[in-house]
Amino acid sequence: MEGLTPKQIVEKLDQYIIGQEKAKRAVAVALRNRLRRIQLPEEIRDEVAPKNILMIGPTGVGKTEIARRLAKLVNAPFIKVEATKYTEVGYVGRDVESMVRDLMAVGFNNVKKEMEESMRKESEPKVEERLLDLLLPGSGEDGAAKDDGGNKPVVSAETREKFRAMLRSGSLEEREVEVSVKKSRGAPSMGIIAGGSLDDIQSGMMDIQDMLSGKNVKKRFVSVREARKIISEEVLDSMIDADKVSDIARERVEQSGIIFIDEIDKIATKNESSGGQVSREGVQRDILPIVEGSKVNTKFGVVDTTHILFIAAGAFSLSAPSDLIPELQGRFPLRVELESLTKSDFRRILLEPKNALTKQYTALLETEGVKISFTDDAIERMSFLAEDVNAKSENIGARRLHTIMEKVLEDISFDADEHSGETITVDAGYVDEKLTGVVQDQDLSRYIL
Repeated sequence: MEGLTPKQIVEKLDQYIIGQEKAKRAVAVALRNRLRRIQLPEEIRDEVAPKNILMIGPTGVGKTEIARRLAKLVNAPFIKVEATKYTEVGYVGRDVESMVRDLMAVGFNNVKKEMEESMRKESEPKVEERLLDLLLPGSGEDGAAKDDGGNKPVVSAETREKFRAMLRSGSLEEREVEVSVKKSRGAPSMGIIAGGSLDDIQSGMMDIQDMLSGKNVKKRFVSVREARKIISEEVLDSMIDADKVSDIARERVEQSGIIFIDEIDKIATKNESSGGQVSREGVQRDILPIVEGSKVNTKFGVVDTTHILFIAAGAFSLSAPSDLIPELQGRFPLRVELESLTKSDFRRILLEPKNALTKQYTALLETEGVKISFTDDAIERMSFLAEDVNAKSENIGARRLHTIMEKVLEDISFDADEHSGETITVDAGYVDEKLTGVVQDQDLSRYIL
């Protein structure tokens, strides 16, 4: 993040996202302001609130991708949530504070991975000794032989050193050993204390029961290669100070965390009231204190949301930003409207980004020995069809290209093994052969494209 000017941030985003210059400029300035705030004197730093952003535009035009690439660019803790998954307090469903707990979990895992990488070299000797203990149960970790109750050594030190040399040379990678593995449910037991959902509490209770009964460990026979991964994780886990990780992660989340709230238009309410709309307004009122700045209890400690950057997005096809409650509108001072994609945009999306669809499909089929070549007129035709179908039916933006590409290459992908070593050219005629009939039949295109 340091050293990246707004112009450079936009240039980085241009590598993956076509168009939407206004949105890119807005997020680039918001990001730069975060760095500027950190450099301010302490007495004024806490007074500078983040400029939250509301993105308005149809689906598939790049709202989510802009936020996701932004987070990767600065290595900031980032989560994407959908506003429709949350319910007002008192209703069954996820409470809005869970988005902060999820963000904190992401931050913790990111910091933990960074620490593990920095300690991996240091952990290798310990992992090697543990592997040798599994291969030679009668020898000790220090290389000295153990005896079987006062008699002669079970395994000599010379034998252990021979196995060490074989282990380092890779000749024992496929040999099977028995390892003890902790069962993982994916939901931490501390979720009970942190105020998690009903599912978190139930899973946490089962974890505690297993721990008390000794059922949280099981034996497995795995190859030395697999055992090395398992043991390496255990050794690194024991070397890392979880409290230090929590402190670093919490600081990172509070100062540079990004929460992307998608489909916020779905909880906007019209003037007329009904039961469902009252519930939606309740969700907005629950989100408000999180965006304004509040302290949320998580299993890693209390997180202050005051300086977390919130980016909300919605199509607002059936509602308007003014249908959100005024207090919430005021917490998203930056409004950015994203444009619908045109034929020229689709053409650029197919060719220019680092992860362009044509590059993805070419690489996928090359794994089977099939080389795909897209002609200019094929790219032009698919771009036209994407714009045409979006205009005649639901506008789903760039996602239409995924459907079109999949339909065009369906037969080639299915029979790829029969065409190994061949070069297949996809031109406009081939695209028309696969798609024209579907596009012309509007009822058919509605379901297939």
